[in-house]
Amino acid sequence: MKDSPFNFGKTVSLVAFTNREEESKKLQANLLGGINTTIIAPRRWGKSSLVEKVIADIAKLPKAPKTVIIDLFTVNSEEQFLELFAKSVIKASSSKWEDWISAGKLFFKNIIPKLSVGIDPNNDFDVSFDWKEIKQNSEEILNLPETIASHKKIKFIICLDEFQNLSHFKDFINVEKRLRAHWQRHKNVTYCLYGSKRQMMTDIFNQPSKPFYRFGDIILLPKIETNKWISFIKSSFENNDKKIDQVVAERIPLIMKNHPWYVQQLSHYVWNLTSKRATMVQLNEALKEVINANSPLYQHEVESLTPTQSNLLIAILSDRKQLTSTKTMQDFVLGTPNNVKKNLTALTQKDLLYKTEKGEYELIDSAFEIWFKFHFMGIKYTQIA
Repeated sequence: MKDSPFNFGKTVSLVAFTNREEESKKLQANLLGGINTTIIAPRRWGKSSLVEKVIADIAKLPKAPKTVIIDLFTVNSEEQFLELFAKSVIKASSSKWEDWISAGKLFFKNIIPKLSVGIDPNNDFDVSFDWKEIKQNSEEILNLPETIASHKKIKFIICLDEFQNLSHFKDFINVEKRLRAHWQRHKNVTYCLYGSKRQMMTDIFNQPSKPFYRFGDIILLPKIETNKWISFIKSSFENNDKKIDQVVAERIPLIMKNHPWYVQQLSHYVWNLTSKRATMVQLNEALKEVINANSPLYQHEVESLTPTQSNLLIAILSDRKQLTSTKTMQDFVLGTPNNVKKNLTALTQKDLLYKTEKGEYELIDSAFEIWFKFHFMGIKYTQIA
């Protein structure tokens, strides 16, 4: 049996990567043109997959710049960040471990890094510093890619995933100022910053009072169009010796509101349940499996909500537009207009809601929306599929 052509739970393969032609073209042009770029979108919308795809394409170019993707998900302190940043930049600067070791002596003036190489240099290379030294001379690490690039006459593209995690640092305000102060002066280094917390990323890059305001171009990643998903789903089935009814291929992105993660996940479950041809029978069963698979996460999410916040979600999903009207507040027990506004802010900060261009609120997570409707509003899966 062939492997499923649909990917979720990790960055998608180049085969499973669909659409994003315009975003890919723009991001590649920005990074090659030296324009720092921030990508903002709700979680699980394909930011990491987009960056990895573009970086892979850039790496194939003649005289390509040195590229590196640094995942900050597990970074909990400024010290960890600086060590990971230095290690990643040094490794990206050369394919020879001997050069990595010599970099420690060549590119640091006031800091003495401790570099070590194990039996497998690619996986056993490490960099550490004396915290007192780097606290006083952190600019040497923040300027490291520019220093190396100038010395070797090369270009760097540095991508930082889960960038918003740095906001948890004890002294983030000053860290943020230092990063901007040094990185904006780099002539041979281009930065791509993105993360899974949409609201936090928006706060960092869209507020005039913040250091990273207008740091570079901002790409607001849209949803993939329905027709693109339909074509992708149909061709993925057909190219792997299976068929899918047109109505099923159309329903999958509509049910999941074109959410990349869940369109891939629901398509995968339909694929697994299909021996020869996918029909509405397989779709209904697959939808139940998707919701059940995510149920523990959604249960935990709801447990953190107050009664009025849950009621507010019900009001929004009941298509009420005037959320602070007397009738809506009474019908759904939302409290006062001030309570509604506070809860909208809280749910937006939790990345449960986002405000559309029309000024209306929608749930970010389409599968959570289905689960919530089933458990709190009595809407059956068959009514959705």
